[in-house]
Amino acid sequence: MKVKSMIRLRMSAKDAHYGGNLVDGAKITELFGDIATEMLIINDGDEGLFVSYDSVEFLAPVYAGDFIEVVGEITKVGNSSRKMIFEARKVIQSRTDIAGSAAEVLKEPVVVSRASGTCVVPVKCQRNRQNLVEA
Repeated sequence: MKVKSMIRLRMSAKDAHYGGNLVDGAKITELFGDIATEMLIINDGDEGLFVSYDSVEFLAPVYAGDFIEVVGEITKVGNSSRKMIFEARKVIQSRTDIAGSAAEVLKEPVVVSRASGTCVVPVKCQRNRQNLVEA
């Protein structure tokens, strides 16, 4: 069983941290953590712990009102470690230059961030051991 997950949500004004309604990159890494938690629950029956990011790249700006799609995949399973990759894409962009509530669906999603990292689920917490992803 290959474990993948996806969430899509709108960035709100409370997510904006900088001038011009720019969303903080930490919000995107928070979403990567949410995806990681879901994949660990599917794979192991436990939330586990995110122990490290190998890399995080911020590739394009995200603004309040944009819709972001975040995907993740478990790429390797060890005894207790889980290697994962993540990608965040802007799929709808706010168009406040037209009107306060204007937005447009992008013809092609824009990759705004990529990351990879490792999570750990202690063996004693792996309730779904028979469902583990093959390395």
